[in-house]
Amino acid sequence: MTPHSLRRRSVLALPAAGLAGATLTQLGPLASRAGAGAPAILKPLPAEEFVDYGTNAEMRWESVDPHRQQTPQSRLFVRNHTRTPRLDASSYRLRVHGDGLRDAAGVTLGLDELRRRFPAVEVTSVHECTGNGRSLFDTQQGTRAAGTPWTLGAVGAVTWQGVRLRDVLRWAGQRPDAVCVQGVGLDDEYVDKGENLGHVRRPFPIAKALDDALLAWGVNGEPLLPDHGFPLRLVLPGWVGIASIKWLGELEVSASELTSPWNTRWYNIGGPLGANPVRSAWELPRDAALPAGRTLRLTGRSWSGAAPIARVEVSTDAGTTWTAARLGRPPGRRTEGHGWTRWSHTWHAPPAGRHELLARATDLHGRTQPDVAAYNPNGYFFDAVVRHPVVVGA
Repeated sequence: MTPHSLRRRSVLALPAAGLAGATLTQLGPLASRAGAGAPAILKPLPAEEFVDYGTNAEMRWESVDPHRQQTPQSRLFVRNHTRTPRLDASSYRLRVHGDGLRDAAGVTLGLDELRRRFPAVEVTSVHECTGNGRSLFDTQQGTRAAGTPWTLGAVGAVTWQGVRLRDVLRWAGQRPDAVCVQGVGLDDEYVDKGENLGHVRRPFPIAKALDDALLAWGVNGEPLLPDHGFPLRLVLPGWVGIASIKWLGELEVSASELTSPWNTRWYNIGGPLGANPVRSAWELPRDAALPAGRTLRLTGRSWSGAAPIARVEVSTDAGTTWTAARLGRPPGRRTEGHGWTRWSHTWHAPPAGRHELLARATDLHGRTQPDVAAYNPNGYFFDAVVRHPVVVGA
């Protein structure tokens, strides 16, 4: 199970008119306000909230509101392989096909039909890039990894609105011998070193499809923004971000294992990557200036792709001693709107000088953050305890 909550809703918080109206004509004003990431990214990227990498944009962790549980779409990180496409909801169609269906030719669904035919649900989960923390392989462990140098801001906790994938697959005629599903995006074909690899696509096991996978049209009660998959995206709660294909154009249901460059060449460490690891972060800028001699209440967040957080330990002396943090809810409890676990620690009269704050979480499956993350050349799954420097003033 992944860290999310699920409930059926009798009435959608997101009206059909709100999505149907979000057509091409409404993208112009948004694009005109975009930051330096344009044209690959359409939404604004203010420098105080984002690190702009061109096709990708990282939420500055220090900009996270410690009083807010969920991440607004406007503040959510963006990971694009090419650029955000401009799609029209009124003409959008999703194709579901493959030899894992009784009729391999499959079916095609428009957005309105998808909303009318299947029960609507909400799923709250932590959405995270596989390379979140990649730069720390270099800055903390001394071994550089290839790829976008994310710190810890390629993550957010959001509530998705949509329908269960299992409902769609059963309606489409899923065969009992189906073993995997592959989502294919509608963004531009991806070219790597002159090789055209086609549209971004990635297969995943049928067990995940029938468990908690979602076809989502909304986030936090609003239509998806173009940068986050408008008009429809696949969501695999708790799994690597690449698995939640944006701008979903087709689903191939297969009676045999499928592969793509996105589960063989990339996003693979001895096998395709699935659930995200355990991570923690203090809600402070690096090298934050803190007052000396006072009682300080420090806060942070921990999350896991496989299970709820059971406990969090913190250290204010670079790991010499550890203390249990106070969790924002009972250990291991999974409640609506809680995609990650917030916690706090009271630091009594810290002495002046430079200090390293550490936080170490353990989930209900017993997975604990290690002192050193296992290196891999693409910089995936940096899950080590992060050394967070602060300066306490005299």
